[in-house]
Amino acid sequence: MTSTARKAPWILARSAQVAVAVATVADAFRAAAVRDHSVHHTDASLHRSGLTSMIFGYLMTLAIVLFLVWLARSRSNAQELSPRASLPSRGWTISAWFIPVANLFIPRRFVLDIGRASSASWEQKRDTTLVNLWWVAWITHALVVVVAAQAAPGSVALLVVAEALMIAAAVLMGLVIERITALQRAALGAIAPVAPLAQA
Repeated sequence: MTSTARKAPWILARSAQVAVAVATVADAFRAAAVRDHSVHHTDASLHRSGLTSMIFGYLMTLAIVLFLVWLARSRSNAQELSPRASLPSRGWTISAWFIPVANLFIPRRFVLDIGRASSASWEQKRDTTLVNLWWVAWITHALVVVVAAQAAPGSVALLVVAEALMIAAAVLMGLVIERITALQRAALGAIAPVAPLAQA
């Protein structure tokens, strides 16, 4: 019998990281175009605003899909590495991100659980802090965007703050993906493959 040991999802990890980076750049153009239209109501600004928002929407959707696929794969690997670990089901790992209010805190816990179950090398203080910083940047970005849209849609200050938080969240997300994938690669690589049976 040959080994069926899993491999760390490096291709998914890299794809998600690139998609998040591209979506972040697109968001900067989108935010600038939307602000320009809020200040100068012209047909040209409306067209730019609509086009950049559409492109960002597509890119962000792709980034979300790739991240969730990576997360689901990482969750399966973590379950194999730590069979006794209390991990969410594959469906709950993904659906929790789309439940209002619950998606403000449950996904963070899932990412931490997956990281801890991925390897004994998970450093509680450093790695948990990394996940927490990413989560705070992401949630704060979302709140600033809501405030800016409702209270001051043309505010340059809020635009700069929102985009700075978006960039910070994207960088930290990339680091979280990198860390968990690296831990799984090391842990899965340490599992000795089952040698094929000798032929009689």
